[in-house]
Amino acid sequence: MRLGLISVGQETNDFNPVPTTMRDFAAFGLYEGEEIFARLRGVGQVGGYLAAVEASGRDVASVPITRGWATAGGRITTECRLHFERRIREGLRAAGRIDGLALQMHGACAAEGVDDVEGAQLEVCREVLGPDIPIVTSLDHHANVTRRMFELSTAIVGHRTQPHDPFDTGRIGAELLMRIVAGEVRPTTAWRKIPMVTHQEQFLTSRHPMKTWFDRARAMEAADPRVLQASNYPMQPWLDVAEGGWATIVVTDGDRALAERLADELADLAWSMREAFQVREAISIDDAVRMADAEPRGVVVLSDTGDTVFGGAAGDSNLILEAMQRLRIRGRALVPLIEPCTARRLVAAGAGAEVTLEVGGHGAPAFFRPITVTGRVRHVGGGIVRAADHSQPEVDMGETAVFDVGPVTMLVSELRGLAGNVPDVYRAFGVEPRDYKMAVLKTASNFQYFAPITSRVIRVDTTGPGQSQVETLPWRRIPRPIWPLEPVAGWRR
Repeated sequence: MRLGLISVGQETNDFNPVPTTMRDFAAFGLYEGEEIFARLRGVGQVGGYLAAVEASGRDVASVPITRGWATAGGRITTECRLHFERRIREGLRAAGRIDGLALQMHGACAAEGVDDVEGAQLEVCREVLGPDIPIVTSLDHHANVTRRMFELSTAIVGHRTQPHDPFDTGRIGAELLMRIVAGEVRPTTAWRKIPMVTHQEQFLTSRHPMKTWFDRARAMEAADPRVLQASNYPMQPWLDVAEGGWATIVVTDGDRALAERLADELADLAWSMREAFQVREAISIDDAVRMADAEPRGVVVLSDTGDTVFGGAAGDSNLILEAMQRLRIRGRALVPLIEPCTARRLVAAGAGAEVTLEVGGHGAPAFFRPITVTGRVRHVGGGIVRAADHSQPEVDMGETAVFDVGPVTMLVSELRGLAGNVPDVYRAFGVEPRDYKMAVLKTASNFQYFAPITSRVIRVDTTGPGQSQVETLPWRRIPRPIWPLEPVAGWRR
């Protein structure tokens, strides 16, 4: 069998006004053809696909077509959208006959003037392949599954954990695709949309309530061989689109009634736990900083929930930095900042220079205001950084400076990259995170990279494009009523 592979994705945060450009995609690698496999063997969804094909023992010829991935951010530009639609169309036409397509996407990508980027890309695939070639779509579990995505996919699979395991998802998608193409199963899919959008503090699948919901999906798969895939999609909570909301999908082997019944059950379970999904754990900024500074040992992770770069925020929050200065912390702290104008100015000043400047608030001014700091530039550099433990092995940070402001060491970068959420990013610039008492991470849940050196995690109640107070965000397009923005009697409409 000949299988095509396309891996294209970005997660959109509609409350981040900074658009995602082709440079953001290039920072994570734009690959074509066999370069995709050469670069990504063993990592991410592409690595999982290859592992599944190689372990299957089947006679499979893989046709890698295009790969473009960007870190989460504001809506992608029209240039980006049209680029990938063109590459998908041209790549599939050039591929010749294929028997099936592994389509690896995020599922929560929006563009300038277009809410459903993945649905549009699936339409391009169907335009070239026709209605009968199997397409197995692999999604992040924070996807926003739309009717168009559901109707144009032969089957949909999703991440089974948060933090995510993209390798696992790529493997599952490839295994199902091969079974479909071989005629061993006849997929029938049921899809339910749930009018709900909750904050990210309860998204980890290692504990209730998310664990309860995801464990039930796994139990469905284990209990009945007819259940090919059961996947839940708690949409990332900052996507303001016309079909926004949670979803659940069940794929069975030819049993529509079973798929419909189990999809209903998963939707009912999520709805029954909606209050538990809204439990808040974050504490005030000042309390969090004081607690971290008082800890007997480090490294204490301070989760900047409102400025979660892995959730699409701009990375320019200075709220925790301001508190550290005002409270005169004694311990040393790491604080990342993604701000192109600030990074360029520090790089231009050069290592050893003492600089006074305004930092923060240049990307998302509706949430943050610049503050003035004085510090010394320790190191300047930038470009490609390797991250051994991340599913993205290389990323371009752009111009980057290490800037010491009293006990705070700032990593100021031009591009979002991995935003200081991975220790290897600091090490690439000569900074060892183990030497610090506390580290601000621009993520609401991806603490796993710092886990080997972390003594404690404190979730900080910060405002921003990724804030937990979803009720106060300036929603414009999401379908109403939706819980908890309004009372909703039930998920069935």
